[in-house]
Amino acid sequence: MPRSVNAVASRAHRKKVMKLAKGFFGRKKNVWTVAKNAIEKGLTYAYRDRRQKKRNFRALWIQRINAGARANGLSYSQLMGKLKTGNVDLNRKVLADLAMNHPEAFKAVVDKVK
Repeated sequence: MPRSVNAVASRAHRKKVMKLAKGFFGRKKNVWTVAKNAIEKGLTYAYRDRRQKKRNFRALWIQRINAGARANGLSYSQLMGKLKTGNVDLNRKVLADLAMNHPEAFKAVVDKVK
């Protein structure tokens, strides 16, 4: 009896991967073995960077808060300590937005905890 191969499923899988490779440069977009490796690597990077994005944004928020705090005569760590003891529950995302786009509101928050 000849070996049975599920060609329908194989074709569907290849089609799905080749669709993901659309827009890639050179042979990565139309050669199965190259595209498969490129997609695998790309999905690995996507998984990793979804987590790194959170770290990068937190670091950016901290830099913005620090710049705003120093403009008002405090360091970042001093400001965060005073916010905690003053029971001001604003997260870093909101504080960074205030420091960048609404400096007068940020100054009011700093003056409240000073």
